[in-house]
Parts: sequence; structure tokens; C-alpha cells
Amino acid sequence: MTRKIADCRNYPSVSNCSLAITGEEDEVVRAAAEHAVSVHEHTDSPELRDQIRASLEDEKVAV
Repeated sequence: MTRKIADCRNYPSVSNCSLAITGEEDEVVRAAAEHAVSVHEHTDSPELRDQIRASLEDEKVAV
């Protein structure tokens, strides 16, 4: 299974957050949603999790 990455650096924020979360897709969505709520003051909702899931990229592994 391909690991996924959610990277705050890809999105503008007032805090200039640099957090990147990698892992299996469901783990990353859960952790990124918790981060979005606790740090970026978003409201946890199915829509937020859908947006996070849609923004995930495959992790690029160095060779």
C-alpha cells in the first residue's frame, strides 16, 4: 500500500505551518483533521475530512 502525505506547506496559513504527516491514508486523514482543528481552528466535519483526503499525495521515497 502506498503511503500518503498531507503537507501544510502546500496551503497558505497565518501561522506558516510546516507540518507534514505521512502514513496510511486513513491514519493521515485522522491526524490531519485533528491538526486542522487544534492548530488551524477548523471545525471537524465529514466535509473537512473529504477535503483532506482529496488533497493527499503519494509519499515520494528517496532511492
